Amino acid sequence: MDWKDLSILITGGTGSFGKKFIETVLHRHLPRRLIVFSRDEVKQLEMRQNLGDRHNSPLRYFIGDVRDKNRLYRALQGVEVVIHAAALKQVPTAEYNPLEVILTNIMGSANIIDAAIDCGVQKVIALSTDKAVNPINLYGATKLCAEKLFLAAEVYAGARKTRFSVVRYGNVLGSRGSVIPLFLEQRQRGVLSVTDPRMTRFWMTLEQAVSFVCRCLEIMRGGEIFVPRLPSARVMDLARAVGPDCRVEITGIRPGEKLHETLMTEDEARRTLEFEDFYVVQPGPFLRWWDNGHLPGCRPVAKDFQYRSDLNRWRLSVVELGRLLGLDEAESHTLRAALG
Repeated sequence: MDWKDLSILITGGTGSFGKKFIETVLHRHLPRRLIVFSRDEVKQLEMRQNLGDRHNSPLRYFIGDVRDKNRLYRALQGVEVVIHAAALKQVPTAEYNPLEVILTNIMGSANIIDAAIDCGVQKVIALSTDKAVNPINLYGATKLCAEKLFLAAEVYAGARKTRFSVVRYGNVLGSRGSVIPLFLEQRQRGVLSVTDPRMTRFWMTLEQAVSFVCRCLEIMRGGEIFVPRLPSARVMDLARAVGPDCRVEITGIRPGEKLHETLMTEDEARRTLEFEDFYVVQPGPFLRWWDNGHLPGCRPVAKDFQYRSDLNRWRLSVVELGRLLGLDEAESHTLRAALG
């Protein structure tokens, strides 16, 4: 895939992932056109100011909402690749505003599919989350529905050239709405709030998320779900890494919150291929043309495989978490001293 010839559009382009994706792609690939599609004019203005607005820049800025299908049709003219990162993802907000989340996360995804097919887009990658696996909250349920829509779109597209894939990953360190900014704010007061000391999560950095999506874009064939191999960590260890001298207050698990997260169901494991650093959940029997010939070096996962954060053998220590968080030398010294 020659990135330099591509016109790429990213929905939710001013979010945490979107900003890092745009910075990375500009630096590594410099495509012909890179379109930021989002609702927030102020964030687009800030991005213009931070990245510059040279006359020869491939960046284009498009105000729009994925709920607005007509606007998507206009934005996707001449686009070859779509990265769908737009979503309402705050769990408590979703529980109190269910219809709004459904309109963006589900109906917005349906609009992306229709517009991509009709405008002749070649590849679409939708970003998903571990919350979509065995969901217990509305946000996870809407992301599960979105996954199903994008996978079924392979059949819906028929003989047309548009291909759809899903990338599903865990919590991103430092992304907007994650626990890291909360901990960093709370440590100024010396008290960190943890809902349950047993809680575990999958973790990755923004840089890793962007690199993985770019890689999947190059190897995707359509109809598959890409899942990276990720380390797990206890939320208590994360709290110790951020504030080793802070007191931890246990507040109780919140509605819609799991003790542990899952990146792949047992049913999915039966059709999952394992690679050195990622997994591919193959499409169901409705895509009979799909085969793994374009993905050498894979093998089926074990029959009893479970990809759950508490069962994951790859665990991050407190010190490793501190390193991932980019603690400075003084903070690292404090952390090592606190751990003895």
